[in-house]
Amino acid sequence: MRTIKNRNNDGRPPKAATERRKYKITVRFATEEYFSLKEKARRAGITLSEYLRSSAASSVVRERLRSQHLHLIHQLTGMANNLNQISRKANAAGYVRVRSEYHNLASEIDNLISRIKDDR
Repeated sequence: MRTIKNRNNDGRPPKAATERRKYKITVRFATEEYFSLKEKARRAGITLSEYLRSSAASSVVRERLRSQHLHLIHQLTGMANNLNQISRKANAAGYVRVRSEYHNLASEIDNLISRIKDDR
């Protein structure tokens, strides 16, 4: 009598649920973008899918500037203009006369930059 071997036990063991790739994302590329990605994957010696997976895993996406950050940057631009005016005064009237204005403005700029850093 001949025994029939169970074919399911001879294969690779099933992957754990966390290792299975069950999600699919469709992305459209222009011709130039597609062939550029394909070439990069070829040079790396991996498939295009693996290249895109590793690129997505190692990339860093920064959030857009919020309106309050744009407001702070606008203030900083105004302070830079004031600093230029103070330098003109310093060249015309002497550095000692505008020293206090410069220190006050430099302090305001430092405070504003600290606020921007804290808001990240």
